[in-house]
Amino acid sequence: MSFNFMRFARASHAGALSAVLAQSFILSNQRNGETMCDSGSTSSSNSEAGSLKVEPKDSSAAGFGMMPDAKGDFGRLFPKRQLWQPRVKYPLWDDNWDGKKPELTGDSEQNRQRMRKIRKEGVTRHIILVRHGQYEEDHKDETKKILTPLGREQADLTGKRLREMLDGVSKEFGPCNINVVRVSDMTRAKETADLIAAHLPAVPRAEPDPDLNEGRPCHNIPGGRASPSTIQKTDETHPRIERAFAKYFYRAPFDENKEQDESEGDVDAEEQPKHEFEIIVCHANVIRYFLCRALQMPPEAWLRFSTFNCSLTYLTIRPTGTVSCRMIGDIGHLTYGKSTFSKHPGFNW
Repeated sequence: MSFNFMRFARASHAGALSAVLAQSFILSNQRNGETMCDSGSTSSSNSEAGSLKVEPKDSSAAGFGMMPDAKGDFGRLFPKRQLWQPRVKYPLWDDNWDGKKPELTGDSEQNRQRMRKIRKEGVTRHIILVRHGQYEEDHKDETKKILTPLGREQADLTGKRLREMLDGVSKEFGPCNINVVRVSDMTRAKETADLIAAHLPAVPRAEPDPDLNEGRPCHNIPGGRASPSTIQKTDETHPRIERAFAKYFYRAPFDENKEQDESEGDVDAEEQPKHEFEIIVCHANVIRYFLCRALQMPPEAWLRFSTFNCSLTYLTIRPTGTVSCRMIGDIGHLTYGKSTFSKHPGFNW
């Protein structure tokens, strides 16, 4: 008997699908048989797409809000195994999400003092994600997908906004390091970065990074049935985008010998920047995936967010590893008439 999703949704208890998302488990069909995804794994899966028959009554599927007697093909709901899986169950926070949590000694009081020192003296990383400006979409040749005149104006206004933000931050926070402007390897992003960088002449530019290029980062929920080509495209681009996340999202390292250096007069603690900024100019899907991953939300929720052209998404990573989002798709620097989502003007899409 084929699986009826509407019957599944009505029959499941309230919040069933959100429970699947929140716990970040996905039912999958692996080569060696029908199994549940292992929540302890953080690796990407290349398992073949296929159907999954859920055993009735005693199946652990009941714990995911499914009817105990549920049977059928779940391939339409979850076309492939979940590509990224957290190490802890929601709503717990993985405090070693970047693999850079300081090793603790086992002495609770000593550990508390150490974390207090890191919190007080460590560096906060600020990452500002910028979506590129509006561009000419009706070309197959990537090099011809250049910014429109409006897209160039959006990028220029964004550069001015970032200059104002960073000047204000330096006054409020004291010394800050504005480390770098990063960019994907796609024409529209590189043009946007060029226009932004004109307002930040003292900030170094990194070489374009293809890992930041646009792509489909993972399956989206809610969503319809994924076509074979969509599934293949997702499997191809997910590892690259996940690699970019790991490359740029992490807590700042803390120098355990800092106190000794300061006592010897080598470093003036009051003059050391406590805040470091990076600007990353890239793409809507990549930004939305980064946002979900950084906040430890189910990555499958990425399509629920909207990031307009030249919008700002701003996250901070504390030295203790906690993450906070200060802006999501902010376009306060653009008037309504200069706001677009791809070809769509204003908010009318």
